[in-house]
Amino acid sequence: MPSLSNESLQAALEQRKEKHLYRSRKIVSGRHSIETIIDGVPVLSFCSNDYLGLATHPNVIKVLQQAAEDLGLGSGASHLVSGHNHTHHALEEELAEFVQRERALLFSTGYMANLGVISALLGRGDCLYEDRLNHASLLDAARLSMAQRLRYTHNDTQALDSRLSTNNQSKRLIVTDGVFSMDGDIAPLPEIASLARKHEAWVMVDDAHGFGVLGKNGGGSLEHFGLNSDDVPILMGTLGKGLGSFGAFVAGSNALIETLIQQARPYIYTTALPPAVVQATRTSLKLVTEESWRRDKLNSLIQRFRHGAQQLGITLTASNTAIQPIIIGQSDAALQASDTLLSSGIFVSAIRPPTVAEGSARLRITFSANHSEGHIDQLLLALENTL
Repeated sequence: MPSLSNESLQAALEQRKEKHLYRSRKIVSGRHSIETIIDGVPVLSFCSNDYLGLATHPNVIKVLQQAAEDLGLGSGASHLVSGHNHTHHALEEELAEFVQRERALLFSTGYMANLGVISALLGRGDCLYEDRLNHASLLDAARLSMAQRLRYTHNDTQALDSRLSTNNQSKRLIVTDGVFSMDGDIAPLPEIASLARKHEAWVMVDDAHGFGVLGKNGGGSLEHFGLNSDDVPILMGTLGKGLGSFGAFVAGSNALIETLIQQARPYIYTTALPPAVVQATRTSLKLVTEESWRRDKLNSLIQRFRHGAQQLGITLTASNTAIQPIIIGQSDAALQASDTLLSSGIFVSAIRPPTVAEGSARLRITFSANHSEGHIDQLLLALENTL
């Protein structure tokens, strides 16, 4: 019988190393910006999800500093005890208005938001329909809820229709990423919403990588397609990517938010976000609207990269978002490519199984509005010398 011991753990770790799947942390010094220091070496980073470059915006930092002076560091308790500060409440109201929903509810992370929503709404006997490339938090949420999980081929609405046609459980929820975190493509949300109406199901969109970035006003994947709360009743967005801050929110009807307050365990039993961080996030949200040039610049940089990669004969996926993966194939080759780029001062992470499917290890390149055209050209030159 297998036993749990340090020896068995170490043996499993060695197996990971042999398969080139061992994960290691790199130490970042200074600000998490496009130009940073990794393990003591200055690099140009193409790894961050700070798509609009707001994490280092001087106004955001100034508000954070003042709020820390006024409100202190931690919130001290969960929202339902004594941790629900006036800043939390104000940001929830502003987020709800921004995404045109009745209400919004803050969570400490996007992972916890997804766990909280799905486990609060579904249980045994219910059905959860998931895109095969959904984020890990959505897959784990299905396990926690104990609902039947029915996965469909990536972005294949015919496969989803078939799944929905053969199941008639009392509660049915379709869940998809808005922008897929490893491939950068966008879910066919209008078609999914149409199928939901046809089969009397609800739709939940995890818009972690779309919120703040897509749409004329930064409303995300739903604004990109012109969808509303009738089309997608449950919207989850994160604050640590497009807004450059930390945390997450769920937006929807008053009945949905009240249900989550009563039943979402990751919300009920977690210390609330630091009020100073929340206050700074309110500034980030304003900047998303006021500084629309950031989205325009980001899109321009994406197109410059894609055009340059095409000229070099580098094969890219069908992504027009800030996530631009280059599929390498084997894990050892992806690691080698990442190390070679790092040695030339370019930081790009190698993503390997189980995060992505076997044989699809990749370089996951992400862009920020803080990058320049010169940075893109520097990256392209390094890729030309590496691949």
